[in-house]
Amino acid sequence: MTTTTPNAARASLPRGIWVLGFVSMLMDISSEMIHALLPVYLVTVLGASTLTVGFIEGIAEATASITKIFSGALSDWLGRRKLLAALGYGLAAFTKPLFPLASSVGWLVAARFIDRVGKGIRGAPRDALIADIAPIGLRGASFGLRQSLDTIGAFVGPLAAIGLMWWTADNFTIVFWVAVLPAFLSFGLIALVVHEPADPSREPAKNPLNLAAMRQLGSVYWRVVAVGIVFTLARFSEAFLILRAQNIGLNAMWVPAVLVLMNVAYALSAYPAGVLSDRINRTGLLALGLVLLAGADLALALLPSLAGLALGVVLWGLHMGLTQGLLSALVADAAPPSLRGTAFGYFNLFTGLALLAASVIAGALWDAYGPAGTFLAGLGFALISLIGLLAVGNGLATEQI
Repeated sequence: MTTTTPNAARASLPRGIWVLGFVSMLMDISSEMIHALLPVYLVTVLGASTLTVGFIEGIAEATASITKIFSGALSDWLGRRKLLAALGYGLAAFTKPLFPLASSVGWLVAARFIDRVGKGIRGAPRDALIADIAPIGLRGASFGLRQSLDTIGAFVGPLAAIGLMWWTADNFTIVFWVAVLPAFLSFGLIALVVHEPADPSREPAKNPLNLAAMRQLGSVYWRVVAVGIVFTLARFSEAFLILRAQNIGLNAMWVPAVLVLMNVAYALSAYPAGVLSDRINRTGLLALGLVLLAGADLALALLPSLAGLALGVVLWGLHMGLTQGLLSALVADAAPPSLRGTAFGYFNLFTGLALLAASVIAGALWDAYGPAGTFLAGLGFALISLIGLLAVGNGLATEQI
């Protein structure tokens, strides 16, 4: 067994992994400044229902996931990752001004839709680029570092939103305008600083979306997809954490603190979990992540207080840290190098559709039975997913390449 420590692993990671991590961090600062306030803005300012919030969030993420399959396959066909990743970050940056300009739910739906198309275009090529750059023995650490830096942005963004909401006396529009700046910084960084590695041994795929290519991905890869689907069905949009905070009486200015707390736990756990996954069974860490999600749902359902909210949000963040980077590493382990973009695309397509279903169900349950019903249903899905993981996840870690 290797004795690689987190510090040693960080020192061994290529420069490109770090740069891509900071690209993700800056874009997440921008996105989370908006996302931390958007559910409350929709409900309290524009008068949308909770079901509408769930539908918008589900459609947004499903749009990103569907787009990823085409961008991932295109990156395999072209044999180039950076061009599409930069295009996706650029589209997201140029869409951000639509949020402060939107005057109705319809405009916000359009802005969220286009923003998520940008995310979809960049997601699979970026993840495939990380897999191309990362040394084989440090894939978990590489994806964990990117996820950790991305998640640092995910709590810096809400912190900035809290400060700006206080400074501007709850002026949502000003906060949305400030969020435009880090988005353009992210686009500039990937466009000017990231360099794609030359790999003469990797030939472009001729037709990444045909049945032969799907079979070439292999049974281990499709088991990883099945694991990702059951995980996503158990984890609906974080918008419901924000709505739970509002439900127990948290002031609108402090609502973004929910995402700050969740993402601090996420950021602190993602990189160590990635390093650890390079040394031990990844499936065991995924199972632990589901146990933490079940605990989060239980706390959020049965403890309607600030302490219960904080406990549930921290457990939710730890669950994310122990699972999201590991699932990406498993995809990279299982997929042939010439089909990595397609592999990440399929993975995100199917998990995105699962997230759409989970978010719409969560919104309907909230409207019908309140927040306790929503999170108790989440608890049930988490336990079912744990059983599913144990059924289909056996042997995934032993297939690492």
